Amino acid sequence: IMLLTDPEIESSLLISSDEGATYQKYRLNFYIQSLLFHPKQEDWILAYSQDQKLYSSAEFGRRWQLIQEGVVPNRFYWSVMGSNKEPDLVHLEARTVDGHSHYLTCRMQNCTEANRNQPFPGYIDPDSLIVQDHYVFVQLTSGGRPHYYVSYRRNAFAQMKLPKYALPKDMHVISTDENQVFAAVQEWNQNDTYNLYISDTRGVYFTLALENVQSSRGPEGNIMIDLYEVAGIKGMFLANKKIDNQVKTFITYNKGRDWRLLQAPDTDLRGDPVHCLLPYCSLHLHLKVSENPYTSGIIASKDTAPSIIVASGNIGSELSDTDISMFVSSDAGNTWRQIFEEEHSVLYLDQGGVLVAMKHTSLPIRHLWLSFDEGRSWSKYSFTSIPLFVDGVLGEPGEETLIMTVFGHFSHRSEWQLVKVDYKSIFDRRCAEEDYRPWQLHSQGEACIMGAKRIYKKRKSERKCMQGKYAGAMESEPCVCTEADFDCDYGYERHSNGQCLPAFWFNPSSLSKDCSLGQSYLNSTGYRKVVSNNCTDGVREQYTAKPQKCPGKAPRGLRIVTADGKLTAEQGHNVTLMVQLEEGDVQRTLIQVDFGDGIAVSYVNLSSTEDGIKHVYQNVGIFRVTVQVDNSLGSDSAVLYLHVTCPLEHVHLSLPFVTTKNKEVNATAVLWPSQVGTLTYVWWYGNNTEPLITLEGSISFRFTSEGMNTITVQVSAGNAILQDTKTIAVYEEFRSLRLSFSPNLDDYNPDIPEWRRDIGRVIKKSLVEATGVPGQHILVAVLPGLPTTAELFVLPYQDPAGENKRSADDLEQISELLIHKLNQNSVHFELKPGVRVFVHAAHLTAAPLVDLTPTHSGSAMLMLLSVVFVGLAVFVIYKFKRKIPGINVYAQMQNEKEQEMISPVSHSENRPNVPQTELRRPGQLIDEKVESQLIGE
Repeated sequence: IMLLTDPEIESSLLISSDEGATYQKYRLNFYIQSLLFHPKQEDWILAYSQDQKLYSSAEFGRRWQLIQEGVVPNRFYWSVMGSNKEPDLVHLEARTVDGHSHYLTCRMQNCTEANRNQPFPGYIDPDSLIVQDHYVFVQLTSGGRPHYYVSYRRNAFAQMKLPKYALPKDMHVISTDENQVFAAVQEWNQNDTYNLYISDTRGVYFTLALENVQSSRGPEGNIMIDLYEVAGIKGMFLANKKIDNQVKTFITYNKGRDWRLLQAPDTDLRGDPVHCLLPYCSLHLHLKVSENPYTSGIIASKDTAPSIIVASGNIGSELSDTDISMFVSSDAGNTWRQIFEEEHSVLYLDQGGVLVAMKHTSLPIRHLWLSFDEGRSWSKYSFTSIPLFVDGVLGEPGEETLIMTVFGHFSHRSEWQLVKVDYKSIFDRRCAEEDYRPWQLHSQGEACIMGAKRIYKKRKSERKCMQGKYAGAMESEPCVCTEADFDCDYGYERHSNGQCLPAFWFNPSSLSKDCSLGQSYLNSTGYRKVVSNNCTDGVREQYTAKPQKCPGKAPRGLRIVTADGKLTAEQGHNVTLMVQLEEGDVQRTLIQVDFGDGIAVSYVNLSSTEDGIKHVYQNVGIFRVTVQVDNSLGSDSAVLYLHVTCPLEHVHLSLPFVTTKNKEVNATAVLWPSQVGTLTYVWWYGNNTEPLITLEGSISFRFTSEGMNTITVQVSAGNAILQDTKTIAVYEEFRSLRLSFSPNLDDYNPDIPEWRRDIGRVIKKSLVEATGVPGQHILVAVLPGLPTTAELFVLPYQDPAGENKRSADDLEQISELLIHKLNQNSVHFELKPGVRVFVHAAHLTAAPLVDLTPTHSGSAMLMLLSVVFVGLAVFVIYKFKRKIPGINVYAQMQNEKEQEMISPVSHSENRPNVPQTELRRPGQLIDEKVESQLIGE
C-alpha cells in the first residue's frame, strides 16, 4: 500500500508491505501530482511532479531518479509488451524552451541526452502524443489544418488517411483493440457531434462507421464522446447518434458495419405493458463513463460477464435527462429489463456472478442491493448501522473478488469512514461444471456475429456458488462468409443497393502508383473484411483484394517538394527534396535532378530517393530545381522554385479561367492577411524561362497562341514565401455559361480549392455522359463562395495537328445542346449515397467570369491601399538609391550558373552584372477592372 502525504504539510510517501499494519516514511524532494504504475512490474512507478518533471522508481517509491524536465501533463507512458522490446522503455512528450513539443523515448534508469530517441522527426503539436497498445499517435498542424500520424508496432510514422473531405478539426482515439483503431473525428461542418471512423490493421486508412455521434464537455473541459465499448464481446459498441436534433441510442455487433436501435422492455418494473414500437420509440441509454475511479459510471459491463450490461436511460423517441431508470440486459443487448426507477451505481463482484447496486443520492444511506441472477431479482442488505454519506466504492483487485470497500463520512464535519464489505460468507462452495448452462451470443436471432458462432458458459440462476474457471468461458465455431462480414474499403461508400462504389474524390487506379513492372499489388474489390472477423469460405474470395501484376506505365504526375513542404531553405544547411510520382515504374526509371546552382545528380531508380535527396546551397537566391524522370515508355519533368533563406506562407491568384487570344489579361495576387509588410512578386507564365519580378500584386500580359497555360506567382513577404498556381485556357472564340445547383450541394461545400476542383471534374463527367459532347470541348470551374456556382466554358478544341477546329457555329450548337440537357434536369451526380445534386443553367454570358473569392471587401481595399503605398515607397527608394539588394538574386544566380558551366570557377570569383528589375508605376494598379476585382476579393 502506498499513501501520499498532504503536499501543503510535507512531501513524503508512506509505504506498507504488510497490508497496512505498519508504514515507513520516505521523504521526497519534489511534489507528486500523479503516479503511473507499470502494467507488469509492480515495483516500477513513474511520478509526475507539480513543476512538470518526470521521475522513475524501480523500488516502489523508495528511491527516485529524474527522467526528463518539461514533460507535458498526462503525456507519458510505459512501454507496451509486444511492441517494445525493452519493458522499462518510457514514451513521453517534452516541451522545448521555445514552447514546441517533441516525442521522446528512453530507458527509465538511463535517460541521458545521449540515450534518448526521437521516433517522430521534428516537432509535434502540444499535448498530442498518445501511446496505446500497438499504436503511437501524434498530431502536426501545418497550413492551418491538423494532420494526424500513426506508428504501428513502433514502425515508421505514416499519415492517417481519412476520406478526402473529412477535413478534421479534432480527433479522439476511442479504441485500439484487436489491431484496429476506432477514432471519433469532428469534421469541418460539425459543432457538437463527431463521426466515428474505423481503420485497417495499421491504423492508416479509415472508413466511416457512424455519423453524428453526440459529444459533450466533462467537468475538466475535456471532450466526452457518447460511445461505449461493451466489455467481453469484441466488436460490440453502443453509441448515441444525433438525428434531426434528437439523440437516439444505437448498437452494433460487428464494429460499426451495421447499427440498430435498442428494443425497449415489454413491461415496466411493476409488470405493466410498455407500448413502444420501433423505430418511433426505443430504449435510450446514457453512455458516459465515470472519470473517478471510486464511483461507477452510469453504464457498466465486465469481461468475465460478457452478456450482462447495466445502464441508466429512458424509453421514448429520444434520450432524455428526465424520467431516468436503471435497465439491465442479460443477453448482450437484445432484450432489456427495468430494475430501478432511480439511478444507482452498480458493481460487478465474483466475476459478474453478483451485482451490487447502491443508490445515487446526496443523502446518507445504509442499504445496498444484491442480485445473484443477472438482475432479475434483488435483495436488500444493510452495510452500516449508521447512515453514511457515500463518496465512493472500490472493488478489491482480482477477478474473483468478493470484497468491496465503501468510503464516505457520517457528517459533513467528520473524517472519512471506510466500510469493508465481505460477501464470501454468502457462498458455501465453488461452482462446478454442472452449475453452468450454455448461452449463445446472437443479434436478434442471428447467431453468426463477427464471422463466428460463440457459445458462453453462464451460471444457472438458481445456483448460489462462487464462480471459478468456467466464468466467461467461450467456444467458437466459424461461419461461412457473407456480404455482411465485409465493410467498404478506403475510398468506397455503401450505396442504397448495398454495393460499395468509389467515392467521387477517389481514383481506384491510384492504388498501383507505387508499383513496379514485374511486381504485384493488392487490387481492392471495394470491400475489406471486418478486422477480427473469423468467417471462412463463402464470398470471402470474391470480396478479398486480389494480387495483380503492376502495369508498365510511363512516368506521370511527377512532383518535387521539400520534405517539410516549404519553398524555403537556409543557406549552408541541408535541404531535403522529395521526388513524388503518381504513376510509373519506380524500379526502371532514371531520375536526374538539377539543383539550379550548377550541381546535378542522377539516380538509377525512384526507390533510391525514398529517404529524400539532400543538398546544401552555398548562396542566397531563388533556385530553379528541375527533375526529369525517364523509362522505356516515356518521361515527365517537374520544377520547384526554391527560395534560399526565405520562409513561406499563402496567396490567392485571381485571373480568368479562359481568355481570348492576343487579349490583355490581368492577374492579381490577393493576400490574407493583408498586412504583411514589404512584398516582392515573382511571376512565371507561358514558356518563359526567367521570371518577371515586380513590387506590385498585379500584372498584365497577352497570350499569342491557343491552348492551356499555367501562371505561378510567388510572394516574398519579409521572411516568408507564398505561392499559388492557376491554369488559363486561351482561344480565339469560346462560349461561357453560368451553372447553379440544387441547394443540397451547399450543405457539403467546405469552400476549399481541392473540393472545387474535384466537384468540377464530376460535373464535367456528368455533362459528357448526358450530352455526348467530347470532354475536350468542356471546361468547368467551380467558383468560391456560397451559394455554390460554377462557370461552364465551351472550347474550340482542335487536335495536335491543327485540324478539325470547331467554328463559331459549332460552339453555338454545343452550347444549345448543353443548355437543353441542363434545362431537362438531365445533368446530375451523386455526391454521396442518398445525396443527388442536379445541375442547372443560370444564364449565357459573352465573356468569361473571373475566379473571385467572396467577402472581405473592406480588407481588400486596405490591402489595395497598402500595396499602392508600398509600391510608391519602393519606387522612391529605387529612384534615389538606384539599387535594392536581394531583388535580382535569380538573374544573378542564372548568370553564375552559366559561367560555371563554361569554366570551373567558384561563385565567389564570379560576380556578373545585375540587370535592372522591372518596376511598375506605383499608381498603375488602380484601374476600374482591378479595383472592382479586388473589392470582390
